[in-house]
Amino acid sequence: MAVLRVRGFALPEGEPVDLYADGDRWTSDPVAGAELVAEGWILPGLVDAHTHPGAETPGQPLDVAVLREDLRAHLDSGVTLIRAPGLAGDPPDWFGQADESPRAVHAGPWIAQHGQFMEGWGRRPELTDLPAVAAEQAARTGWAKVVIDWRPDDDVMPVEVLREAVTRVHAVGGRLAVHSQHAAGGLAAVEAGVDSVEHGMGLDPELLPRMAEQGTALTPTLSVITASLAQITADPERARNSWYVPGASAHARLTAAAVEAGVTVLAGTDSRPHGGIAHEIRALVAAGVSPHEALAAASWTARSYLGLPGLVDGAPADAVVFDADPRTDPSQLDKPRAVIVRGKRVHKRPDLR
Repeated sequence: MAVLRVRGFALPEGEPVDLYADGDRWTSDPVAGAELVAEGWILPGLVDAHTHPGAETPGQPLDVAVLREDLRAHLDSGVTLIRAPGLAGDPPDWFGQADESPRAVHAGPWIAQHGQFMEGWGRRPELTDLPAVAAEQAARTGWAKVVIDWRPDDDVMPVEVLREAVTRVHAVGGRLAVHSQHAAGGLAAVEAGVDSVEHGMGLDPELLPRMAEQGTALTPTLSVITASLAQITADPERARNSWYVPGASAHARLTAAAVEAGVTVLAGTDSRPHGGIAHEIRALVAAGVSPHEALAAASWTARSYLGLPGLVDGAPADAVVFDADPRTDPSQLDKPRAVIVRGKRVHKRPDLR
């Protein structure tokens, strides 16, 4: 296999680099005969930290053909690593490993309370069994995902149960993500010390310093929440009666405040079609997050949070290359020059020969 070479300016520092893919590892040591595949502004791959590939509509079983298409869309957008905090079923062995798949971590099927979440998806153990179920999942895949609140009048998962789930998941070396879209759920999540809050709509901003201190990340899925809010508010009568509007209206401010407070904020799309990470980055910027921090949430910060280093010797040979700095020219995010995963070029812009 030919050794690939990229050179240009590496983010986040913007320093000049000249890297060679020695198999699935970057090295700065020159390799004779290496193929220069791209020059420009280089990121260590984009990350979608909240995506559910493999099913076209909620409740459907995992479809391998749909999964392949979804993962291909991620790659074409420059995403070389995904986290799936919930899947419609256990993925095939090639998930996260094959050439046509980004690297991937996942939490298996969602874990929810009886009578909550989407019919046909997830598991609903008794509350007494839930911590053990979460720990078993995390022992297999590194993550478990618990839905701790759902409709406005549903019971929020008791903080004692959630705290025990955190303890057991951590005991097996895993991490726990939670779905929360109400203030009471957000409070329970932070009190229990979960590893990441997904969505976090309605989260009390007063909790942000504690989240930063204890290392609880926030994946705000801002673009999809903003889009849903726009649909609801287009109908004034619907908007007046919607529980969704207050939390969604404050969500952009909450996200910017989380970054300011030092919370690890991760970019995640939670939407179809897949490959929309650029929309999430732009939504973060529109919320008041600096372009540098917004890009970090979808690249080097997210990779570090998920255990992968950036563009350094010995790091996994992933990269996305743009013609110009995407922090100053956001349109670059729509047209990556090249995407490299595992030392192989998996995407080349159609207009390049």
